[in-house]
Amino acid sequence: MRKPCFDEFVAVLRRKRPSRPVLYELFLNETLYRKLSGIESSPPAGTIDRWRLVSTAMERAGYDYAPDVANEFRFPKPEFTAKNTFSLNEPHTIVDRASFESYAWPDPDAFDYSALAAAKSVLPEGMKLVVLGPCGVLENALQLVGFERLCLMLSDDACLAGDIFDGIGSRLLRYYQNCLRYDTVGAVVGNDDWGFKTQTMFSPAHMRKYVFPWHKRIVAAAHEAGRPAILHSCGNLRLVMDDVIDDMQYDAKHSYEDTIQPVEKAYREYGGRIAVLGGMDVDFLCRSTREDVKKRSRAMLRLSSSRGGYALGSGNSVPEFIPEENYFAMTSVAVEG
Repeated sequence: MRKPCFDEFVAVLRRKRPSRPVLYELFLNETLYRKLSGIESSPPAGTIDRWRLVSTAMERAGYDYAPDVANEFRFPKPEFTAKNTFSLNEPHTIVDRASFESYAWPDPDAFDYSALAAAKSVLPEGMKLVVLGPCGVLENALQLVGFERLCLMLSDDACLAGDIFDGIGSRLLRYYQNCLRYDTVGAVVGNDDWGFKTQTMFSPAHMRKYVFPWHKRIVAAAHEAGRPAILHSCGNLRLVMDDVIDDMQYDAKHSYEDTIQPVEKAYREYGGRIAVLGGMDVDFLCRSTREDVKKRSRAMLRLSSSRGGYALGSGNSVPEFIPEENYFAMTSVAVEG
Protein backbone atom coordinates (compact mmCIF):
# COMPACT_ATOMS: atom_id res chain seq x y z
CA MET A 1 0.00 0.00 0.00
CA ARG A 2 1.29 3.46 -0.90
CA LYS A 3 0.07 6.84 0.22
CA PRO A 4 -2.50 8.49 -2.06
CA CYS A 5 -1.53 11.73 -3.77
CA PHE A 6 -4.28 13.28 -5.85
CA ASP A 7 -1.75 15.66 -7.41
CA GLU A 8 -0.20 12.66 -9.18
CA PHE A 9 -3.55 11.88 -10.78
CA VAL A 10 -4.05 15.53 -11.72
CA ALA A 11 -0.64 15.51 -13.41
CA VAL A 12 -1.88 12.68 -15.63
CA LEU A 13 -5.10 14.54 -16.41
CA ARG A 14 -3.05 17.61 -17.35
CA ARG A 15 -1.02 15.42 -19.76
CA LYS A 16 2.08 15.70 -17.62
CA ARG A 17 4.45 13.10 -16.26
CA PRO A 18 3.58 11.93 -12.74
CA SER A 19 6.48 11.14 -10.42
CA ARG A 20 5.38 7.49 -10.26
CA PRO A 21 2.83 5.27 -12.07
CA VAL A 22 -0.83 6.16 -11.54
CA LEU A 23 -3.84 3.82 -11.59
CA TYR A 24 -7.34 4.57 -12.87
CA GLU A 25 -10.65 2.72 -12.89
CA LEU A 26 -14.16 3.98 -13.45
CA PHE A 27 -15.10 1.65 -10.60
CA LEU A 28 -14.25 -1.75 -9.17
CA ASN A 29 -16.86 -4.29 -8.00
CA GLU A 30 -18.52 -4.85 -4.64
CA THR A 31 -16.55 -8.02 -3.92
CA LEU A 32 -13.26 -6.19 -4.43
CA TYR A 33 -14.41 -3.16 -2.43
CA ARG A 34 -15.30 -5.39 0.52
CA LYS A 35 -12.19 -7.55 0.20
CA LEU A 36 -9.78 -4.64 -0.03
CA SER A 37 -11.43 -2.54 2.67
CA GLY A 38 -12.28 -5.29 5.13
CA ILE A 39 -15.80 -3.83 5.39
CA GLU A 40 -18.49 -6.47 4.88
CA SER A 41 -21.45 -4.25 3.97
CA SER A 42 -22.18 -2.35 0.73
CA PRO A 43 -23.77 0.97 1.76
CA PRO A 44 -25.82 2.96 -0.79
CA ALA A 45 -24.34 5.71 -2.96
CA GLY A 46 -24.07 9.18 -1.54
CA THR A 47 -23.63 8.09 2.08
CA ILE A 48 -20.63 8.60 4.31
CA ASP A 49 -20.40 4.84 4.85
CA ARG A 50 -20.19 4.37 1.08
CA TRP A 51 -17.30 6.82 0.84
CA ARG A 52 -15.58 4.98 3.71
CA LEU A 53 -15.91 1.62 1.92
CA VAL A 54 -14.78 2.87 -1.48
CA SER A 55 -11.98 5.18 -0.34
CA THR A 56 -10.47 2.57 1.97
CA ALA A 57 -10.53 -0.04 -0.79
CA MET A 58 -9.05 2.33 -3.36
CA GLU A 59 -6.28 3.45 -1.02
CA ARG A 60 -5.28 -0.13 -0.29
CA ALA A 61 -5.26 -0.96 -4.00
CA GLY A 62 -2.93 1.96 -4.78
CA TYR A 63 -5.28 4.62 -6.21
CA ASP A 64 -5.15 8.36 -5.51
CA TYR A 65 -8.91 8.99 -5.56
CA ALA A 66 -12.25 7.41 -4.72
CA PRO A 67 -14.96 7.12 -7.42
CA ASP A 68 -18.70 6.94 -6.89
CA VAL A 69 -21.97 8.66 -7.68
CA ALA A 70 -22.59 11.52 -5.30
CA ASN A 71 -26.14 10.73 -4.15
CA GLU A 72 -29.41 9.12 -5.17
CA PHE A 73 -30.19 11.66 -7.91
CA ARG A 74 -31.67 9.67 -10.80
CA PHE A 75 -34.09 10.01 -13.69
CA PRO A 76 -37.07 7.81 -12.74
CA LYS A 77 -37.50 4.86 -15.09
CA PRO A 78 -39.75 1.80 -15.16
CA GLU A 79 -38.54 -1.35 -13.48
CA PHE A 80 -37.59 -4.14 -15.84
CA THR A 81 -35.72 -7.40 -15.54
CA ALA A 82 -32.14 -7.00 -16.71
CA LYS A 83 -30.18 -10.22 -16.84
CA ASN A 84 -26.87 -10.75 -18.61
CA THR A 85 -28.11 -8.70 -21.54
CA PHE A 86 -31.17 -6.64 -22.37
CA SER A 87 -32.67 -4.66 -25.21
CA LEU A 88 -32.14 -0.93 -25.52
CA ASN A 89 -35.75 -0.83 -26.67
CA GLU A 90 -37.18 -2.23 -23.45
CA PRO A 91 -37.54 0.92 -21.34
CA HIS A 92 -40.07 3.45 -22.65
CA THR A 93 -41.24 6.05 -20.16
CA ILE A 94 -41.58 8.93 -22.65
CA VAL A 95 -43.33 8.11 -25.92
CA ASP A 96 -44.98 11.40 -26.91
CA ARG A 97 -45.49 15.01 -25.90
CA ALA A 98 -48.11 14.12 -23.29
CA SER A 99 -45.89 11.61 -21.50
CA PHE A 100 -43.00 14.09 -21.70
CA GLU A 101 -45.06 16.78 -19.98
CA SER A 102 -46.37 14.41 -17.31
CA TYR A 103 -42.95 12.88 -16.55
CA ALA A 104 -41.76 13.44 -12.98
CA TRP A 105 -38.53 15.26 -13.77
CA PRO A 106 -36.16 15.15 -10.77
CA ASP A 107 -34.91 18.38 -9.21
CA PRO A 108 -31.13 18.15 -8.72
CA ASP A 109 -31.32 20.89 -6.09
CA ALA A 110 -33.68 18.78 -3.97
CA PHE A 111 -31.17 16.01 -3.29
CA ASP A 112 -28.81 15.78 -0.33
CA TYR A 113 -25.16 16.33 -1.24
CA SER A 114 -23.94 16.70 2.33
CA ALA A 115 -22.03 13.41 2.26
CA LEU A 116 -19.60 15.09 -0.15
CA ALA A 117 -18.58 17.42 2.66
CA ALA A 118 -18.70 14.71 5.31
CA ALA A 119 -16.43 12.52 3.18
CA LYS A 120 -13.51 14.63 4.37
CA SER A 121 -13.69 12.78 7.69
CA VAL A 122 -13.14 9.36 6.07
CA LEU A 123 -11.00 10.13 3.02
CA PRO A 124 -7.38 9.00 3.45
CA GLU A 125 -4.90 11.86 3.51
CA GLY A 126 -3.98 12.94 -0.01
CA MET A 127 -7.09 11.48 -1.62
CA LYS A 128 -10.04 13.25 -3.27
CA LEU A 129 -13.34 12.14 -4.78
CA VAL A 130 -13.97 11.66 -8.49
CA VAL A 131 -17.71 11.97 -8.97
CA LEU A 132 -19.63 10.10 -11.67
CA GLY A 133 -23.01 11.09 -13.02
CA PRO A 134 -26.17 8.96 -12.89
CA CYS A 135 -25.38 7.95 -16.49
CA GLY A 136 -25.13 10.66 -19.12
CA VAL A 137 -27.18 12.70 -21.56
CA LEU A 138 -27.49 10.03 -24.26
CA GLU A 139 -27.78 7.03 -21.96
CA ASN A 140 -30.62 8.58 -20.00
CA ALA A 141 -32.43 9.54 -23.22
CA LEU A 142 -32.15 5.94 -24.42
CA GLN A 143 -33.40 4.62 -21.10
CA LEU A 144 -36.37 6.98 -21.06
CA VAL A 145 -37.41 6.63 -24.69
CA GLY A 146 -35.86 3.43 -26.07
CA PHE A 147 -33.37 3.24 -28.92
CA GLU A 148 -35.66 2.57 -31.89
CA ARG A 149 -38.31 4.99 -30.67
CA LEU A 150 -35.67 7.70 -30.23
CA CYS A 151 -34.38 7.05 -33.76
CA LEU A 152 -37.89 7.59 -35.12
CA MET A 153 -38.49 10.59 -32.90
CA LEU A 154 -35.38 12.33 -34.23
CA SER A 155 -36.99 12.13 -37.66
CA ASP A 156 -40.69 12.47 -36.86
CA ASP A 157 -40.68 14.91 -33.94
CA ALA A 158 -37.26 16.52 -33.61
CA CYS A 159 -38.67 19.24 -31.37
CA LEU A 160 -39.77 16.68 -28.78
CA ALA A 161 -36.45 14.86 -29.02
CA GLY A 162 -34.63 18.12 -28.43
CA ASP A 163 -36.80 18.91 -25.41
CA ILE A 164 -36.01 15.49 -23.93
CA PHE A 165 -32.28 15.94 -24.39
CA ASP A 166 -32.48 19.44 -22.93
CA GLY A 167 -34.54 18.21 -19.97
CA ILE A 168 -31.86 15.64 -19.18
CA GLY A 169 -28.83 17.79 -19.98
CA SER A 170 -29.92 20.81 -17.96
CA ARG A 171 -30.49 18.68 -14.87
CA LEU A 172 -27.22 16.81 -15.23
CA LEU A 173 -25.40 20.13 -15.55
CA ARG A 174 -26.98 21.32 -12.31
CA TYR A 175 -26.10 18.01 -10.61
CA TYR A 176 -22.42 18.45 -11.48
CA GLN A 177 -22.48 22.11 -10.46
CA ASN A 178 -23.83 21.09 -7.06
CA CYS A 179 -21.12 18.43 -6.66
CA LEU A 180 -18.38 20.89 -7.64
CA ARG A 181 -19.27 23.13 -4.71
CA TYR A 182 -17.41 20.73 -2.40
CA ASP A 183 -13.64 20.83 -2.08
CA THR A 184 -13.53 17.07 -1.51
CA VAL A 185 -14.41 16.66 -5.19
CA GLY A 186 -11.23 16.70 -7.25
CA ALA A 187 -12.63 15.81 -10.68
CA VAL A 188 -15.82 14.70 -12.39
CA VAL A 189 -16.63 12.03 -14.95
CA GLY A 190 -19.09 12.43 -17.81
CA ASN A 191 -20.06 8.76 -18.06
CA ASP A 192 -22.13 8.38 -21.22
CA ASP A 193 -21.75 5.52 -23.71
CA TRP A 194 -21.93 6.98 -27.21
CA GLY A 195 -21.08 4.19 -29.61
CA PHE A 196 -21.09 0.67 -30.92
CA LYS A 197 -18.12 -1.31 -32.19
CA THR A 198 -18.09 0.47 -35.56
CA GLN A 199 -19.69 3.89 -35.06
CA THR A 200 -21.55 6.27 -32.76
CA MET A 201 -25.09 5.31 -31.81
CA PHE A 202 -26.47 8.24 -33.76
CA SER A 203 -24.91 10.21 -36.58
CA PRO A 204 -22.17 12.68 -35.62
CA ALA A 205 -24.53 15.45 -36.75
CA HIS A 206 -27.22 14.32 -34.29
CA MET A 207 -24.66 13.88 -31.52
CA ARG A 208 -23.37 17.40 -32.13
CA LYS A 209 -26.86 18.86 -32.08
CA TYR A 210 -28.41 17.08 -29.10
CA VAL A 211 -25.74 15.49 -26.89
CA PHE A 212 -22.41 17.29 -27.15
CA PRO A 213 -23.59 20.81 -26.21
CA TRP A 214 -24.56 19.60 -22.74
CA HIS A 215 -21.27 17.80 -22.26
CA LYS A 216 -19.49 20.99 -23.28
CA ARG A 217 -21.34 22.88 -20.55
CA ILE A 218 -20.55 20.21 -17.97
CA VAL A 219 -16.84 20.37 -18.83
CA ALA A 220 -16.96 24.17 -18.70
CA ALA A 221 -18.56 24.02 -15.24
CA ALA A 222 -15.74 21.73 -14.04
CA HIS A 223 -13.08 23.99 -15.51
CA GLU A 224 -14.68 27.09 -14.01
CA ALA A 225 -14.42 25.33 -10.64
CA GLY A 226 -10.77 24.53 -11.31
CA ARG A 227 -11.34 20.76 -11.69
CA PRO A 228 -10.57 18.38 -14.56
CA ALA A 229 -13.30 16.51 -16.43
CA ILE A 230 -13.01 12.93 -17.68
CA LEU A 231 -15.07 11.39 -20.46
CA HIS A 232 -15.99 7.74 -20.04
CA SER A 233 -17.61 6.52 -23.23
CA CYS A 234 -17.64 3.10 -24.83
CA GLY A 235 -17.80 2.52 -28.55
CA ASN A 236 -16.07 3.73 -31.68
CA LEU A 237 -15.67 7.51 -31.36
CA ARG A 238 -13.16 8.05 -34.14
CA LEU A 239 -15.43 10.43 -36.07
CA VAL A 240 -16.06 12.62 -33.02
CA MET A 241 -12.72 12.62 -31.20
CA ASP A 242 -11.95 16.12 -32.44
CA ASP A 243 -15.23 17.21 -30.84
CA VAL A 244 -14.24 15.55 -27.57
CA ILE A 245 -10.84 17.23 -27.52
CA ASP A 246 -11.27 20.59 -29.24
CA ASP A 247 -14.92 21.48 -28.72
CA MET A 248 -15.99 19.85 -25.45
CA GLN A 249 -12.40 20.11 -24.16
CA TYR A 250 -12.44 17.02 -21.99
CA ASP A 251 -9.16 16.55 -20.14
CA ALA A 252 -9.08 12.77 -20.40
CA LYS A 253 -10.76 9.90 -22.24
CA HIS A 254 -11.53 6.49 -20.76
CA SER A 255 -12.86 3.21 -22.18
CA TYR A 256 -10.93 1.37 -24.87
CA GLU A 257 -11.46 -1.98 -26.59
CA ASP A 258 -8.88 -3.92 -28.56
CA THR A 259 -11.49 -4.70 -31.23
CA ILE A 260 -12.05 -0.95 -31.77
CA GLN A 261 -8.66 0.63 -31.08
CA PRO A 262 -6.07 -0.81 -28.68
CA VAL A 263 -5.01 1.68 -26.06
CA GLU A 264 -1.43 1.66 -27.36
CA LYS A 265 -2.63 2.98 -30.72
CA ALA A 266 -5.00 5.44 -29.07
CA TYR A 267 -2.16 6.83 -26.97
CA ARG A 268 0.09 7.27 -29.98
CA GLU A 269 -2.68 9.02 -31.91
CA TYR A 270 -4.31 11.18 -29.23
CA GLY A 271 -1.94 11.21 -26.24
CA GLY A 272 -0.49 14.59 -27.12
CA ARG A 273 -3.95 16.17 -27.10
CA ILE A 274 -5.87 14.40 -24.31
CA ALA A 275 -4.94 12.20 -21.36
CA VAL A 276 -5.52 8.48 -21.91
CA LEU A 277 -6.83 6.39 -19.01
CA GLY A 278 -6.89 2.63 -18.63
CA GLY A 279 -7.12 0.53 -21.76
CA MET A 280 -6.15 -2.98 -20.63
CA ASP A 281 -8.96 -4.66 -22.56
CA VAL A 282 -11.50 -6.43 -20.35
CA ASP A 283 -11.48 -9.55 -22.53
CA PHE A 284 -7.67 -9.53 -22.39
CA LEU A 285 -7.77 -9.31 -18.60
CA CYS A 286 -10.22 -12.21 -18.48
CA ARG A 287 -8.40 -14.61 -20.81
CA SER A 288 -4.70 -13.83 -20.37
CA THR A 289 -2.15 -15.21 -17.97
CA ARG A 290 -0.85 -13.14 -15.09
CA GLU A 291 2.50 -12.80 -16.83
CA ASP A 292 0.91 -11.57 -20.06
CA VAL A 293 -1.09 -9.00 -18.09
CA LYS A 294 2.08 -7.79 -16.37
CA LYS A 295 4.00 -7.71 -19.65
CA ARG A 296 1.43 -5.56 -21.46
CA SER A 297 0.94 -3.28 -18.45
CA ARG A 298 4.68 -2.67 -18.16
CA ALA A 299 4.93 -1.98 -21.88
CA MET A 300 2.12 0.58 -21.70
CA LEU A 301 3.81 2.37 -18.81
CA ARG A 302 7.07 2.45 -20.78
CA LEU A 303 5.29 3.82 -23.84
CA SER A 304 3.87 6.71 -21.82
CA SER A 305 6.89 7.32 -19.60
CA SER A 306 8.47 10.11 -21.63
CA ARG A 307 5.34 12.12 -22.48
CA GLY A 308 3.06 11.32 -19.55
CA GLY A 309 -0.69 11.75 -19.60
CA TYR A 310 -1.47 8.08 -18.95
CA ALA A 311 -2.88 6.10 -16.02
CA LEU A 312 -2.92 2.30 -16.00
CA GLY A 313 -6.19 0.41 -15.68
CA SER A 314 -8.77 -1.71 -17.40
CA GLY A 315 -10.42 -0.78 -20.65
CA ASN A 316 -13.76 -0.23 -18.95
CA SER A 317 -14.10 -1.27 -15.29
CA VAL A 318 -13.42 -4.29 -13.10
CA PRO A 319 -16.48 -6.56 -13.08
CA GLU A 320 -16.51 -9.64 -10.88
CA PHE A 321 -15.84 -11.99 -13.80
CA ILE A 322 -12.29 -10.64 -14.26
CA PRO A 323 -10.03 -13.03 -12.35
CA GLU A 324 -8.77 -11.24 -9.25
CA GLU A 325 -5.25 -12.54 -9.82
CA ASN A 326 -5.18 -10.80 -13.21
CA TYR A 327 -6.52 -7.55 -11.76
CA PHE A 328 -3.84 -7.58 -9.07
CA ALA A 329 -1.21 -8.51 -11.66
CA MET A 330 -2.08 -5.30 -13.51
CA THR A 331 -2.11 -3.03 -10.46
CA SER A 332 1.08 -4.56 -9.04
CA VAL A 333 3.04 -3.28 -12.03
CA ALA A 334 2.16 0.30 -11.04
CA VAL A 335 2.34 -0.10 -7.27
CA GLU A 336 5.37 -2.33 -6.92
CA GLY A 337 7.30 -1.32 -10.04
